[in-house]
Amino acid sequence: MRRQRSSPRAGWEQIVADQGMCYGTPARDATGADRPYWDESVHYVFDMDEVLSIEASVEVLHSMCLEAVENVVLTGRYRDFGLPEWSWEHIEKSWRRSDPHLYGRFDLRYDGRRPPVLLEYNADTPTTLLEAAILQWHWKTDVYPEDDQWNSLHEKLVARWGEIRDRLPGAETYFTWSGAELSGEDHVTVAYLQECAAEAGLNTVGLAIEDIGFDADLDRFVDLAEAPMDSIFKLYPWEWMLDDDFGRRAVEQMPATMWVEPLWKTLLSNKAILAVLWEMYPGHPNLLPAYVDDPHELTEYVRKPKLGREGANITIVGPGFETETGGVYGEEGYVYQLLDPLPQFDDMRPALGAWIVGDESAGLGIRETSGLVTDNGAAFVPHRIPQ
Repeated sequence: MRRQRSSPRAGWEQIVADQGMCYGTPARDATGADRPYWDESVHYVFDMDEVLSIEASVEVLHSMCLEAVENVVLTGRYRDFGLPEWSWEHIEKSWRRSDPHLYGRFDLRYDGRRPPVLLEYNADTPTTLLEAAILQWHWKTDVYPEDDQWNSLHEKLVARWGEIRDRLPGAETYFTWSGAELSGEDHVTVAYLQECAAEAGLNTVGLAIEDIGFDADLDRFVDLAEAPMDSIFKLYPWEWMLDDDFGRRAVEQMPATMWVEPLWKTLLSNKAILAVLWEMYPGHPNLLPAYVDDPHELTEYVRKPKLGREGANITIVGPGFETETGGVYGEEGYVYQLLDPLPQFDDMRPALGAWIVGDESAGLGIRETSGLVTDNGAAFVPHRIPQ
């Protein structure tokens, strides 16, 4: 694994815009100055044996995560996850029904010298999908046409939609996002997934989540034409839904109305799953020591809110220093994970986002930042595998 500089393609801004990249909030370089969020002036190079090893680790982690959900459901350990008590029985029912799941992104620390370790699992609303599946593939094809890339995301997303199509009720599947997300990233991600589903033969409809209605007479969710909604893909966190009456209705309507991602993924998208994994698989080479609500023996650690996002409300305690980020999370409790800083390549720290689609490893996206926390100032950079 190495970081390499190269010249951006002429007119790259228009190229990526034509491929759907409509959000361009600047990232930051090591000096704090703006840099492009999509930055093809640098990329990472991997040997094929490295990629095959990480790919195998991702599928092992996915299998372990499913076992961890079973463990939580069997032991009724929901309180550690900071989720409302009324939702617990519905989470169990969702898991027991095997409500279908689509995809997820494991965020890994990897330096090319030792096995990758799991930092967190974005199992409910992962983004950077368009960049990983489409933008970097076209970059590689244009700039390094003879090389390979760890990237079968598009093909596997289409295949996965085909697998779960007949398990979704109704003639149409709605694709929903929040109109309050102003960057456009969520809308673009949903539009891309809708395209994949349509390619798999689903009848799809796009609708902002704020436009979903509820017909009290029919006791059903309805669209703007007051037609019942039977299956819905959402890019909106379950924990936000569970905070209000909308979420109560959503879980009470299941499985007549089916949601993707399923409710049981509230457990995997919660940082508390890191502690459950460490309890179940202590010393595993792809895990870091992690504990719920207490650091135990850890003297150097990262404190993460169980439901935190975008690097918010993170506290890092290291040798002789302590730093924290701001935000609105933490009331739900924290997880303490051993501090294992991201490696430095030049003056930047890459976090590997390894994708799972269905139950198969599917590709890699890389975000890099100069700091210890991968936050919304990180840039996305492509990768390649030389032939």
